[in-house]
Amino acid sequence: MKQSYLGKHALYGLLGAIAVLTVVPVATIMPAYAVDDIEGADAPDLTAVQAKIAAKDYKGALAELRDLAQDNQQADVYNLLGFTLRKTGDTATALTYYNKALELKPDHKAAREYLGELYVETGDMAKAKEQLASLQKLCPAGCDELSDLQKAIDTKVTQ
Repeated sequence: MKQSYLGKHALYGLLGAIAVLTVVPVATIMPAYAVDDIEGADAPDLTAVQAKIAAKDYKGALAELRDLAQDNQQADVYNLLGFTLRKTGDTATALTYYNKALELKPDHKAAREYLGELYVETGDMAKAKEQLASLQKLCPAGCDELSDLQKAIDTKVTQ
């Protein structure tokens, strides 16, 4: 009886070890995204770029994103390029990159939000509201991107 008891626990131990060894490599391979604007599983690791953006080091993020854009035609890269360009004051080029992101992924919520915010900043409220309408369709139950753009529009209207 003792032998089957040990055999049973050895089997559980082996299965537990297999589970851990299977999950740990997957968890360490996946890059850590700081996420509300990363929507593609095919995105390169943008962790360092997002840290620069969070620190408001837009020029540093921009340099890194331009390098990434040479090798990656990816909506998240283009969206963050648009964001950093907008934050550095280059709204015309930012518009180009937001549109590229949306060409690749028309339902990219962060690109729709940021494009809407660009329109708010440049005073084109009709186009900002078009982006808001797109987000309302993409997020019928609501989402952060929708509420953030709505807040930007409301703030501009009350000024």
